[in-house]
Amino acid sequence: MSSQHQLSRKDITRQTKPILCYAVENLPVKKGGDELYATLRTAVKDGKATLVEKLEIPAKDARSWKVPAGHMWRIVCTHGPQVADMNCWSLSDPKERFYSSKTRQIHATHLTTGDRLWSNMPYLRPLATITEDTIAYGFDDDGAGVHDVIGSRCDPYTHFLMTGEDYNHCCHSNLTRAATHDGLTEMDVHDVLNVFMCTGFTRDTNQYFTKPSPVEVGDYIEFLAETDLLVSASTCPQGDVSLACGGGGE
Repeated sequence: MSSQHQLSRKDITRQTKPILCYAVENLPVKKGGDELYATLRTAVKDGKATLVEKLEIPAKDARSWKVPAGHMWRIVCTHGPQVADMNCWSLSDPKERFYSSKTRQIHATHLTTGDRLWSNMPYLRPLATITEDTIAYGFDDDGAGVHDVIGSRCDPYTHFLMTGEDYNHCCHSNLTRAATHDGLTEMDVHDVLNVFMCTGFTRDTNQYFTKPSPVEVGDYIEFLAETDLLVSASTCPQGDVSLACGGGGE
């Protein structure tokens, strides 16, 4: 009997190198090709983009805006380190929305320039593409990265479980109020892109952790809308997320 046959399934698994779950090289190419997206990175600086709308999201609150296909939007740090939780929906059919799990499977646990925001099934198409990420943090020695699609939004239900207190300025609450204003409901709020949030999994216990966001005033992440979108973002009540949820961070 060969040594391979003598190995247990656990041994075989432990000795096997990681296999990427998706053959991402077979994904549909980006409309216009990589050259177009490279040009878009500097479109504003080169004077090839015109500002259509500008808004500020107050602390511990959310705002929404519409983005026609082919337009870009930026989320900019303006007053100091701050994380934002972002949702987006197809403007014509809000049942189609950002699908963080599939986006994570296709790209990575944290997103950056060139990554696409994929929609839920049965639609499964790019809603938007990240055209610029001025932080470009990569991954540090703890395995932490920025622009997280592994965590969800902070919410009042988990907060109540941990503290026994009602708190309705969590990102879920903020996004729900914004969704209601747009004719949607709490059930339309979904897992987010944690913009500017620095997170990872601990090496020893594999638990979700956070670090203070590295975002500086003037940093931004920019997107191209691949279809007409409704976008909403909440300024997280935890600010730069340097404290734990349910442990004084909100």
